[in-house]
Amino acid sequence: MTHQPYISYVPLEHMDERMQEEMHRCAREGTPRPESSAVRAHSPNAFWAFAEPWKALFHGGDVDHSIKDLCRVYISRTVKCEFCGNQRSDKAVKAGLHEQQYDDLLNFESSDKYDDRQKAALAYAQAIAWGEQDLDALWGRLRAHFSEPQLVELGCCIALTFGQQSWIRLLGIEHHQYMAGSSASMAPGFRTAEELLATKSQEDYWAGKA
Repeated sequence: MTHQPYISYVPLEHMDERMQEEMHRCAREGTPRPESSAVRAHSPNAFWAFAEPWKALFHGGDVDHSIKDLCRVYISRTVKCEFCGNQRSDKAVKAGLHEQQYDDLLNFESSDKYDDRQKAALAYAQAIAWGEQDLDALWGRLRAHFSEPQLVELGCCIALTFGQQSWIRLLGIEHHQYMAGSSASMAPGFRTAEELLATKSQEDYWAGKA
């Protein structure tokens, strides 16, 4: 991407100390990466209204973090948010998720890459994004694998990422444009600006024209 984002990045030096600390965490750890946070920094209330719930729901809580990351990337793929879809949670990868599991997300029901618990969570994400006709069957499936507190936590996490990613895809932001030099939480093939350009030019790029 060569054009500027449709909403500019707030320079780091224009942020207060607490926001700068969060920006350095984004560059160091990712999810979220610095670019989206630098846009949200135009409104400090919006910045923290995302950062704090995201920390509590995505990075904390009782539901397996790897399931949350599968749901996050499923939402990325289904709403075609490239910025978010080209990130991976390092914590989820360390917990055992492998890249092939991310590749098959839009076909999760027929895939052998997910267990029944993961498929139930992905069905939840699909229903939140696109609706579900058979609610009794969906909730029966979910209750077989998750407690009510877990369903609230996971549902809120999915809803937060669905709303944010539906907005982020409109911004025209790209990785390695802000606080560049970090590869934290980037998917394979996207860890440098050069890799990113090469991967996005491939015919089988997941968000390419089909």
